[in-house]
Amino acid sequence: MRRVLAAALAMVVGAATLTACASDPTPTDVTVGWSGDGRTAVEVTWKDDNAPNRITIEGVLSTSPSYVKYLSAGEPNSWAIPTSAFPADGNYKVAVAIGTSQGGVTSKLARSDVFDTDGPVRPINAAASPRGNGVLMTWSVPPAPQDFTPNDPLDVKDRTQRYVPVLAKPGQRLEVIGAGTTSTQQLIKSLRPPYVFQLRVQNEWGARAGGQVLGLTTSVTAAIPSKARFSLRAKIRGRVVVQQVVCPPESACTQQRATPAGVPVVLLTQPTPGARWTPAGRGKTTAGGHYEISVVTGPTRPYKVIVPVSSRVGSITDTSSSKASLTRSVVRVALAGIAGGQNKKVGSAATIYTWVLPATMNSNVVLQMWNQKLHRWVFVRVTPMRAGKTQFTFPLKKPGAYVYRYLIPNSVMAGRQLAGTVTGHIPLYVR
Repeated sequence: MRRVLAAALAMVVGAATLTACASDPTPTDVTVGWSGDGRTAVEVTWKDDNAPNRITIEGVLSTSPSYVKYLSAGEPNSWAIPTSAFPADGNYKVAVAIGTSQGGVTSKLARSDVFDTDGPVRPINAAASPRGNGVLMTWSVPPAPQDFTPNDPLDVKDRTQRYVPVLAKPGQRLEVIGAGTTSTQQLIKSLRPPYVFQLRVQNEWGARAGGQVLGLTTSVTAAIPSKARFSLRAKIRGRVVVQQVVCPPESACTQQRATPAGVPVVLLTQPTPGARWTPAGRGKTTAGGHYEISVVTGPTRPYKVIVPVSSRVGSITDTSSSKASLTRSVVRVALAGIAGGQNKKVGSAATIYTWVLPATMNSNVVLQMWNQKLHRWVFVRVTPMRAGKTQFTFPLKKPGAYVYRYLIPNSVMAGRQLAGTVTGHIPLYVR
């Protein structure tokens, strides 16, 4: 019975002690402000009766960080919390209570006013434009997000945001290349790809990088046909490979190979020997870096494909060129046959004709006939071709089956050779 009574008394005494501890006076006048001029810590102060304290951070519609600090009785009623303890872009309060790490919290929580930890606004839409041997970097800054705690105790008034340019090439780390600026553009002299450019921004709650521009180098290949029929479309196919700079955290930057879609390519040609290279077609790469450009075949000309200097948000692409190759133009036979049809009677006449392109062709062509006995083509006569047309009319004296063709020789057009050709077989049946 005594043991039961003793146990009951112990429980009552323990409960009374816990109730007394839980009813310790709540700290008052919890305030927050910046510690020193560097704004590297948030100083929290409060009032109580020289008691031990427990300090925590509470999220307001934000996740509460796991920060806890205990101060023993007799220490000043203030503590500097490093800004790194506060997650960026949140809303928080600092809570102070009486308590120890062994005994727990023994009072209600007293809280500071709510404040935000909005980080700096990243610059966006950065682009690069060539300026001589250098590059003009431009960027824009979006509006700051809505401040849900206006005039909170940690707001910094009349703050000017500065943008610090950093740059790296393959094998280097990102390094500052100039003083911070309030402008939205920066001229960098003597800069050619490959490189990566960024802007760093910082405020009291942290630093961020934005406004990135990749300076890309390229290489381009082209499969250019060695021959093509005049006035028909020829297809030039190839591939563009891009080299871009990638910078892992705390490491030197490296180059990586990519074959993106959307890279512009231009087909160039030289109309006459020694003339300036001029555009003959344009296109863009598809997935895998492949492209195809078709061009109407004109006179014999060399062709090459270039990747022009191009800029868009986030990147600038340097120029490159494929090897130039000559496409030899071949005369195209548009029509060839017997006027009025291939069936004729003895005593009538037959007219063998052909029309070719280019229509400006003036030359002498050779009419040939297949000799079945000799098993070879034999000469019939030379006929003049004017404006791409020729014909020959002759009387039909013997019945039989005959086969003719025109032999069109090489010629010169626009200062280069135009390859000749042979018409298809032209049959003639005489009865």
